[in-house]
Amino acid sequence: MLFKDISFDFSGKTILVVGGSRGIGRGVVEAFLAAGGQVFYASRTPMVQITREIFVRTDLSKPEDIARLFQKINNEGGIDIVVNSAGINYCKPIDEITTDEWDEVFAINLRATFQICKMALREMKKKKYGKIVNISSIAGRHRSIVSGVHYVSSKAGLIGLTRQMAFLAAQHNINVNAVCPSQTMTAMLQQSMTKEQIDALSSSIPLKRIATVREQVGPILFLCSEAASYITGAVIDVNGGQI
Repeated sequence: MLFKDISFDFSGKTILVVGGSRGIGRGVVEAFLAAGGQVFYASRTPMVQITREIFVRTDLSKPEDIARLFQKINNEGGIDIVVNSAGINYCKPIDEITTDEWDEVFAINLRATFQICKMALREMKKKKYGKIVNISSIAGRHRSIVSGVHYVSSKAGLIGLTRQMAFLAAQHNINVNAVCPSQTMTAMLQQSMTKEQIDALSSSIPLKRIATVREQVGPILFLCSEAASYITGAVIDVNGGQI
C-alpha cells in the first residue's frame, strides 16, 4: 500500500498558532510556513517576521481580544487548523499560590483554549473539516517536580477538554488531539538552567537527551495532516520515554 496522496503539504490551508512567538509555538509557525500554509499567530508580542505569517496581537486573558482574532481570520476566509501552544507557568509551592494567581494561570492555559476551540469549531463545522491540536505537558499527564499545582492542574484540564471536544466534533469531520511535551531545548530553558542542570536532566531521561523543538513540532504536524485523519481524542506523549 502506497501513501503517495499523503504529505505534509499544507498549501491552501489557513492555520492559527496561538502562542506562536517563541518556543514550540514558534517552531510550529515556521514548519507550517515551510509546508505552504497561510499562518496567523497570536501572542502579546511579535517575533521577527519570517516571510508570510500574519501577527495578531492578542491578550488571551481578554475574551474580546480572542473575538477580534477570529474576526480577522474569518475575514480572510476562515480557519482550517488551530494549534494552541500558549501557556504560563509559575514554579511555587502550594502555600505561596494565591487564588488570583490560580485564576490567572487557568485564564490563559485553559479558559482561553476553551474559547479559541469554541470559536474555531463554529467555523470548522461550516466546512465539515478541521484539525485542532492542544499542547498540554508531561506535567498534565504525570506530575512536575518544579511547577505549581495550578500549572499542572490546568494542563491536566486541557487533556479533558481535548477528549470531550473530540467526541463532540467527530460527527463534523473535525479532529481534536493533544500532545504532551516534556522539557524542550528552547531559549527559555537554556536561560533558566545552568549547563550542569541541563546535563543532569539529560542523564535522567531514558533517551539521554532533551528534546529539540523540531522533535516536538513533528508530531503536531502529523496530527494536522491527512495521515492522522482517523486519530481524534488522542493524547500523544513526546517525552523521550520519561513516562
